[in-house]
Amino acid sequence: MSNNKAAGVGTRLAHGGRNKTMQFGAVNPPVVRASTILFDSYDAFVNRRSRDRRKGEFMYGRSGLPGSVALEGLMAELEGAADCISVESGAAAVVAPVLALINSGDHVLVADTVYEPTRNFFTVYAKRLGIDAEFYDPLIGARIEELCRPNTRGIFLESPGSLTFEVQDVPAIVAVAQARDIYTFIDNTWASPLGLQAIKLGVDVSIHAGTKHVVGHSDAMLGLVCSNARTEKAIRAGVLALGHNAGTEEIFLGLRGIRTMEVRLKQASASALEVAKWLTGRPEVARVLYPPLPQDPGHSLWKRDFTGACGLFGVVLAKPYPAAAVAAMMNGYDYFGIGASWGGYESLVIPTFPERLRSAVPWTAPGPTVRYNIGLEDPADLIADLAAGFDRLNAAGG
Repeated sequence: MSNNKAAGVGTRLAHGGRNKTMQFGAVNPPVVRASTILFDSYDAFVNRRSRDRRKGEFMYGRSGLPGSVALEGLMAELEGAADCISVESGAAAVVAPVLALINSGDHVLVADTVYEPTRNFFTVYAKRLGIDAEFYDPLIGARIEELCRPNTRGIFLESPGSLTFEVQDVPAIVAVAQARDIYTFIDNTWASPLGLQAIKLGVDVSIHAGTKHVVGHSDAMLGLVCSNARTEKAIRAGVLALGHNAGTEEIFLGLRGIRTMEVRLKQASASALEVAKWLTGRPEVARVLYPPLPQDPGHSLWKRDFTGACGLFGVVLAKPYPAAAVAAMMNGYDYFGIGASWGGYESLVIPTFPERLRSAVPWTAPGPTVRYNIGLEDPADLIADLAAGFDRLNAAGG
């Protein structure tokens, strides 16, 4: 079947990225384990950089193999991107494009709500390289222009924000950046390209921790960097020069997972909305941090810019419960494992401490915050598990 970009998302996920030449009739691209690629002649080797990996003309294992070409091509199509390159983790997907485009002496504006490893990269390692990172209020919108300097070369967004799920006005920030020739990067992992086509909103680089929704089964690390026509050549060259490369097994697991990404996300987000609505009625809960909820402060922006969601949200407890009470609540869950990742088929929970991370806008809340990933379990079972957890919280918290 030839790829039809007008086809529905499910059809594109099922049939995209296929290449008969490289798949030898198999439904899935074979796992090709290769470093060295042999050439037919001296001239072929000398001219190897003119080869087109998308036509099955490979040069070296790190610069592309059948599986990576399939996955990258499909992700680029879903994002509306000019290119996508796979790397070994979500953290690598954050670091590599920044280093490919931003130079020593440049100023970068970073959302105050970014993923903790992203923040650590900017505050420690980028600083060592002479990159000046300044954290900004994620709700600043067009007023971000007030923070731009003559040497501002990048704006890093994450929407919704990590842990507290603030929705950014991406088009407003992009408009400021484009007027000043500033690169824009967004961590788009929460929504996936099915929920937010960031490149089509004008963002230069859309970053995904493929470990989450793409792989979908909590069994592989993977990062994906989607770029527009303005940045694609510099990013691909920079990523390869920095030595980043996703392994063949991880690419295979990413391709396996992406085929079912739409149905998993639909189920997880529907269950999450059901669970989140139930949580809003609990006396132990001050606020549920989930943009699809109509009462969420970011709901109008989410509804305007997004076409979907996922199963990840936060909960602010209603009073300062002691850590022992929160631990009692979490330790007794039957279906919520305590684990730092998300986006898999299983439900997860962790305590979060956003107040320890913020510098531009302090985080204040009446009680502790908890993050839940709603998986593919029956939501009634998850609600019952949460209810029992609140009983433990109250018993331990006085």
